[in-house]
Amino acid sequence: MLKLISFSAVLLLLISCNSRQKIKYPTTEKIVVTDAYFDTEVKDPYRWLEDDMSAEVKDWVKLQNEVTFSYLEEIPQREELKNRLEKLWNYEKIGTPFQEGDYTYFYKNDGLQNQYVLYRKKGEGAEQVFIDPNQFTEDGTISLAGIYFSEDGSLLAYSISEGGSDWRKVIVIETENKTLVEDTLLNIKFSGISWNGNEGYYYSSYDKPEKSVLSDKTDHHKLYYHKLGTPQNEDEIIFGAEDKFRYVRGGVTKDLSYLIISASKATSGNNLFIKDLRNKNSKLIQLTADFKSDSYIIHNIGTTFYAVTNLEAPNKRLVQFNLSNTNSENWKDLIPETENVLSLSKGGGYFFAKYFQDANSKVIQYNYDGDLMREVEFSGKGNVSGFGGKEDQKEIFYNFSNYITPRSSFKYNVETGKSVLYWSPNIDFNTNDFVAEQHFYTSKDGTKVPISIMYKKGVELNGKNPTILYGYGGFNVSLKPSFSVTNAVWLEQGGVYAVANLRGGGEYGKKWHDAGIKMQKQNVFDDFIAAAEFLIENKYTNSNHLAIKGSSNGGLLVGACMLQRPDLFKVALPGVGVLDMLHYHTFTSGAGWAYDYGTAEESKEMFEYLKSYSPVHNVKEGVEYPATLVITGDHDDRVVPAHSFKFAAELQAKQSGNNPTLIRIETNAGHGAGTPVSKRIEEAVDIMGFVLYNCES
Repeated sequence: MLKLISFSAVLLLLISCNSRQKIKYPTTEKIVVTDAYFDTEVKDPYRWLEDDMSAEVKDWVKLQNEVTFSYLEEIPQREELKNRLEKLWNYEKIGTPFQEGDYTYFYKNDGLQNQYVLYRKKGEGAEQVFIDPNQFTEDGTISLAGIYFSEDGSLLAYSISEGGSDWRKVIVIETENKTLVEDTLLNIKFSGISWNGNEGYYYSSYDKPEKSVLSDKTDHHKLYYHKLGTPQNEDEIIFGAEDKFRYVRGGVTKDLSYLIISASKATSGNNLFIKDLRNKNSKLIQLTADFKSDSYIIHNIGTTFYAVTNLEAPNKRLVQFNLSNTNSENWKDLIPETENVLSLSKGGGYFFAKYFQDANSKVIQYNYDGDLMREVEFSGKGNVSGFGGKEDQKEIFYNFSNYITPRSSFKYNVETGKSVLYWSPNIDFNTNDFVAEQHFYTSKDGTKVPISIMYKKGVELNGKNPTILYGYGGFNVSLKPSFSVTNAVWLEQGGVYAVANLRGGGEYGKKWHDAGIKMQKQNVFDDFIAAAEFLIENKYTNSNHLAIKGSSNGGLLVGACMLQRPDLFKVALPGVGVLDMLHYHTFTSGAGWAYDYGTAEESKEMFEYLKSYSPVHNVKEGVEYPATLVITGDHDDRVVPAHSFKFAAELQAKQSGNNPTLIRIETNAGHGAGTPVSKRIEEAVDIMGFVLYNCES
């Protein structure tokens, strides 16, 4: 077994080495572009970094990476960190099985495979490889992004992502012999696939940008129908040709009788429609309007429909209605709203209401009449997911994990309510050696905010422990406990890892989400700053040992907080962040984020508010900011890397003191999904090493 690294030994090495590296940053040219917002002019000297097609930007990326990786490669004990991470990561992982046609399918990774492999078996027969994405390309940068079986399981449409891009290609095969059915469909984005029997399928996409598929705006989403065997350019636009929506999805009910369409102008709030597919001339029936709620259909029995909605129920409820009278006033509550947020799944002829009470899952089984059958029993506290399956399945599956417990799978009998262990990992990590705590701290305005804190038993809370504080705080996203090999390596060597459930997330429903959007966005930053202060006050760490980390909207969180309180943190790790708040909505799908952020054009008040915290616009001369490792991917077409480029350029030009300001730009990588295991390990090693190297004793 590899010898684990002692933090004290590492820190002694780091103290002696920390002054070795005097960084000479590449010169970033300033070409000032001026924008006018109401009566204010704003200069943007690094606008040229937004052009992902230019040779100058590619050269800048190359030079920045040379400096960054030269720095990272000299970090003491980096190789030991990598060896330990690879060793711990190298265990067999098996996903939850699911049934399609005559086969049971499941994902499996032997340990260090770059991508999970899709297997299948018939009955009790031997398992066989069905699709191996590791064969798509040698470096693992083409991933299997989605699989969509026809209702009888005889056909499969699967999508692939190249270099982490949100743009997909769709390939259709016959499942029995894996024969290719037709030509590959191209340029599909933010879409599932929903089969209409075996004749064709519905999908969604945008018109392909004329200049750059990685950065040009894509904000007119349309629903198409593709008939098998016909050219893609003949696909019929079903919805969205005239009215402009940013996100459109279509799904066929299991009885193949109805098409359900969801249309949104932002990431929150949708309008819902139903079309009778049995009548070609049927008109759309509109269920919800004005984007006042988030609603979706989960099931139907004939003309009786079941929908999950937060309309007049911020924590969501399950309602029932008949197609003959769809007005929301006639919706009947089957599972009423509770004080906890509802997440619903369906399997084996039952509904499963999943709630998350602070740090613990609670699952209640109901029949289709809304009668309570039982509360599902679990051992231990953590996050439970799953409970989905076909109508006739008597045994369905669920997963259990928490921050210090690797994911295990269980088989659940829907009639008896009994669970049996289906699969557990054989991993070199002892859960009993670690502690997972939950606390509530008080934010600036008095709001109580939950925080989970993990560390190894025996760690002395002396205020000097290297600590990573993680947060997100946006888009109604809930941070629930899950096991991470990277975090496990951090913990087993004496590090503290903390997760704050900030406002803007979905942990406590729509009210919690709305308390962290637009003109309330500062609440999110205040919550994160208060979490850091809580960790320091309670001797988990101090400001010389504290790193903050977040990605995407969490990258904005880190960027804003490190600028507002540079004294509070030693290290900042903004990943794939939304960092230019005046310009974010001009790229790819960014305009759809306006529900959370607002835009600089909508009002003078909103412009001034955004400008007051926008990381790119608030870097000041003469301030010593934390040691910063900005992280992005050159193929990120969701949060374009220009955000990170401009922020890094501002920091490098204005940083006072000796703390490094580096940007790590992963090539042929996107926003995160589908990233090969090899690249994930390399990034994790660089992050842990950077934190250790810049923490003082």
